[in-house]
Amino acid sequence: MPIGRGQTISQPLVVATMCELLELSEDDLVLDVGGGSGYHAAVLARLARRVISIERQPELVEAARRSLAAAGVVNVEMICGDGSVGCPGEAPFDAINVAAAVRGEVPEALPGQLAEGGRMVVPVGRRHQWLELWRRREGRLSRERMVAVAFVPLVEEGD
Repeated sequence: MPIGRGQTISQPLVVATMCELLELSEDDLVLDVGGGSGYHAAVLARLARRVISIERQPELVEAARRSLAAAGVVNVEMICGDGSVGCPGEAPFDAINVAAAVRGEVPEALPGQLAEGGRMVVPVGRRHQWLELWRRREGRLSRERMVAVAFVPLVEEGD
């Protein structure tokens, strides 16, 4: 469904699938890239200690802040910025949720901000997109293709 500024909200089933793949615990620090309406961040917030959600559209950030406050969600920080660079000042993250499709290579900054044992879910592809699950174990990154999806593209610096 459209939420304004050319962006959409993910289907609840897709949000649930992404949250399940992240295997969140109540102590986790989560980075949410492509915060949009704040809905996905609110769901993540029920499963984790703290969520930092990045959205590049200022109007959507303000609307999400209002919605989160109205819902009583207090452990989400909505920030306006370029999600493709992550949030290095808060890293490392136990989990990273990317709610926009990467059309080429996943920006290095994102897996670079995963903690040891960290997980990242990211849609990858142009015409055909797949959710990929990334894991950092013993300093190494692995990635696995999970399910077919359809997301708006991740806008990266310079786009």
